[in-house]
Amino acid sequence: MEIRPFISADTTAVIELLKKNTPKYFAPSEEKDLLHYLDSEREDYYVVEEAGVILGAGGINYFPEQKRARISWDIVNPDVQGKGLGRKLLEFRIDCINKNPSIDVIEVRTSQIAYRFYEKHGFELKSIEKDYWAIGFDLFRMTLENKYVL
Repeated sequence: MEIRPFISADTTAVIELLKKNTPKYFAPSEEKDLLHYLDSEREDYYVVEEAGVILGAGGINYFPEQKRARISWDIVNPDVQGKGLGRKLLEFRIDCINKNPSIDVIEVRTSQIAYRFYEKHGFELKSIEKDYWAIGFDLFRMTLENKYVL
């Protein structure tokens, strides 16, 4: 298994991952949001690949004026969920952020469906906004203190 930077040629595979997770984890309307993100808002985005197949993806966005970084658009193939791939991808990105002394807080915006995953990794729930992503998909804002390491 390899975690590597996303390239434009990965777009179709990442969208397919999203579709495999819809409607359980994502609303159908979120596909256009992900395409916009990959096109216009992506900063550091990674894919998890094994034997040439993309099994997961997730990003980091930075807000230096707020001393924050955001874990963005985590998606894991449902066939391999529960096998540690999502954890490895999250830890990889947290490690990247932890090397940045200008970041004080790592945040994630997720839903009621996935927030327990982040809670297990130390993120604390800060607020909930009902039907934010789509009807039945609430926004759970969570944060984790950056543990800067050299």
